[in-house]
Formats: sequence, C-alpha cells, structure tokens
Amino acid sequence: MKKIFLFLVMAFLFTACAEDCYNAPLPIVFEFVNSNDENLIANGTLTVYSIQDENNVSLQLTKTDDNKVILEKVGAYNGTKNYTFYSSFKVFDFSIQSSEFKGGCDGYQINKLTFTGVDIDVTDEKGYYKIVLE
Repeated sequence: MKKIFLFLVMAFLFTACAEDCYNAPLPIVFEFVNSNDENLIANGTLTVYSIQDENNVSLQLTKTDDNKVILEKVGAYNGTKNYTFYSSFKVFDFSIQSSEFKGGCDGYQINKLTFTGVDIDVTDEKGYYKIVLE
C-alpha cells in the first residue's frame, strides 16, 4: 500500500510539473481589394506596403499564397496599441486591443481591431479583414 501511495504521489508530481504552455494571439490577416473586389496584390497594383507601430517600428508582414497579408507578432500585450498602414496610394490608422488569455495557459488574445481616421470599407470576413482601397 505504501508503494502504491508513493507511486501516485510521484506520478502527480511529474504530471503537475508539465511544460509551461503559451497561447499566442491569433494572427491578423488583411486582404486588400479595389471596388471591383479584385485583389490589389494579385493584380500588381499594391506592390509596396508596410505597417508601423506607434513607436515607428516596422511590423513583420507575410504575404500568403492567396495574396493576403499576415501581421506577425501583434497582440501579445495588455491594452491598446496603434498602428499605421503605408502604401503608395493609401495611408490609414488602426488599433489593436488585447488582453491576457483567461485559460489554463499563459498568453494573450486580441479583443478588438479598430480602423480610424479614414474612409475605407473594411469587412470582417471569416478569418481575415477585407479592406477596399481606392
């Protein structure tokens, strides 16, 4: 009986000391289109673009195979941060509000994305934001 008890205690300690886990915020994905719903990256209209945070630090952007843009490593903070999108024919601002993840693991979640100060049409599609740039 003593050996079984010792085995259970050891098993509990090893499972309780499992590796730490971390939930990274879900990525933010943009698709840039014109008023005819044509993808501006695919048709060659949008070739140079960048996004900077409020401290003028450029974000890492990844272009997907279907000509969308993934914002890398955003949302891992508590609060709101402001960003600016730059291109040759349109500049706009947006903010990302994030908070700590409430679950079994550490991490952050993006709560809200807000576009400000521009007249652009933004649609929250399933898994990405479609932005009409003219």
